Amino acid sequence: MSLAIYRLTSGFPKEELYGLTSQMRRAGVSVASNIAEGYGRMSTGEYKQFLGMARGSNSEVQTQLVIARELGYGNQQVLQDSESFSFEVGKMLLAILRKL
Repeated sequence: MSLAIYRLTSGFPKEELYGLTSQMRRAGVSVASNIAEGYGRMSTGEYKQFLGMARGSNSEVQTQLVIARELGYGNQQVLQDSESFSFEVGKMLLAILRKL
């Protein structure tokens, strides 16, 4: 998903570089980073905690994608792909949490 967000935001207006572009990129990277960090902690409790943070970051991305769509930013196909990735990641995170 992070790569899709980077592809999408590369087409955003330059005045958004320190706004929506930066925020979306940070949140997208945060999803994968929190999953990895939680797994690396080798404790189920901490893993759950970091998966929860990943879910929060994923929700941020979903909200920011809605804003980008409403503003007409980026390639609409890449935006749709990013939304699909984000929803799939959300489902996977929830499934992992339920199994733990």
